[in-house]
Amino acid sequence: MRTGAEYREALRDGRRVWVIGEGLVEDVTVHPATRATVDEYVAWYDRHFEPEWRDILLTPADAQGARAPWAYALPRSVQDLRAMGKSFSATTFLSAGNITHTPAYGNLIALGILDAVQQRNVSTEQIASAAAHRERIARTGRFLTFSAGAATIGYRMRPDPAERVSLRLMHETDAGIVVSGKVGMHTSPVYAEDVYVGAHCGIDRGQHRATFTVPVAAPGVTVLCRKIAARHPNPFLSPLSSRFDELDGQMWLEDVFIPWEHVFLMDVSPEPMASWLFWHQLYCWLSKAEFTLGLALACAHAMGLVEHEPTIEYLIDLVVDVQTVRSCQTAAELDPETTAEGYCIPNRSHVAAGTIAIQKARQRMAELLRILPGSSLVVAPSDKDLAAPEVGAGLEESFAGGGYTALQRSALLQLACDHVASALDGRESSFELHANGGIPAWRGRLRRYFSRYSELANNVLKTATVDMPTLDLEGLRAAPLAPRRPVSPPR
Repeated sequence: MRTGAEYREALRDGRRVWVIGEGLVEDVTVHPATRATVDEYVAWYDRHFEPEWRDILLTPADAQGARAPWAYALPRSVQDLRAMGKSFSATTFLSAGNITHTPAYGNLIALGILDAVQQRNVSTEQIASAAAHRERIARTGRFLTFSAGAATIGYRMRPDPAERVSLRLMHETDAGIVVSGKVGMHTSPVYAEDVYVGAHCGIDRGQHRATFTVPVAAPGVTVLCRKIAARHPNPFLSPLSSRFDELDGQMWLEDVFIPWEHVFLMDVSPEPMASWLFWHQLYCWLSKAEFTLGLALACAHAMGLVEHEPTIEYLIDLVVDVQTVRSCQTAAELDPETTAEGYCIPNRSHVAAGTIAIQKARQRMAELLRILPGSSLVVAPSDKDLAAPEVGAGLEESFAGGGYTALQRSALLQLACDHVASALDGRESSFELHANGGIPAWRGRLRRYFSRYSELANNVLKTATVDMPTLDLEGLRAAPLAPRRPVSPPR
């Protein structure tokens, strides 16, 4: 496992990054738009060396006494899944679920590639390349992020349907392929070292879809990131948004060379390699939900509402939402699916049910936290206001009491405000929850994952007092997933 300092240094690789509203970023480790989140990723790596985190983040010692990060494990048992899930939960909670693509996510991308390539069995070379790719990430801690490979809106508006894909294969050589185009929005490319470009990219080779990983610093690559989440320059007023802005972005490729060992031939759908990613994603959403519940509990105490029955009812509603998703994750790990190669996949029907539950609950959970503190949520002072001789004493009188200083109560209220009433919260609501299709896509996934249609129907018919036909309802699973929203170019 490398250190955070080694990760930070790896980002000084000559990458070309443009942040909307900021311009060209020459060094992401020091620029104000990116520095704080780089620091958080540095902390993610360094946490693996801290004694208090050892039993959460590292495997038990092997015969030689060595321990490895669960973040880079290859899950082959229920115990592996449970330990990996525990590490995901603990680390993503620290950012209130806002850092969704940790380096652990990169290992799950590589595992999904390996599994999909093994299932497709295109060639022994493909399988060997995928295995070496995952092993390299596990050995080095290299940070890989994910893009489905979808086209940008301008490409999708092109008059010729054949030109609406994100990438074009310019030519092939004995050493690899050369591609050009623009890949649509994905998460954390500015902080990653590599991006996996998935099956929506539109590059076909025979009966297969060519997917690949590309270094962010490769010649011809430009990362264009969205504007930073609006935030106050005083971290006291922006305790989350000043630290946890993943900066989703596009990737532009101009005659970029991809070696064959980084090209993986897949199905035309990105779904087969995404099973572990959905599990990790749900842990991030669960962390946001648990952070919301924790803030609500703390605010109820700070505002003197722990004996107020309507407030308690709000809290119980939040508990129900959190426990529903937590139970789905537990079920997914205790009731896994197993691939032909012996990898354990968290049960996808449980993950899908948990994902739909959290997407339905998410807006209501945020609204409850906005309700709990009342108007104090938006008028709480900053640390500088409290220290100002002109108003400090008056603010202390207004906000102190009940065992809290004005500074303590204000810090909690600012944390709650930044969590559910900020641009960072808006980013999560408008993009993160819908990036893989939202509830319609997840209902389609659950329809495919659920495997008991015939079993349940036939078991019911067995209780009837007359002979009944044997039902085959497996066709319910065969429906294709809803396609991406079609767009119609102007006529």
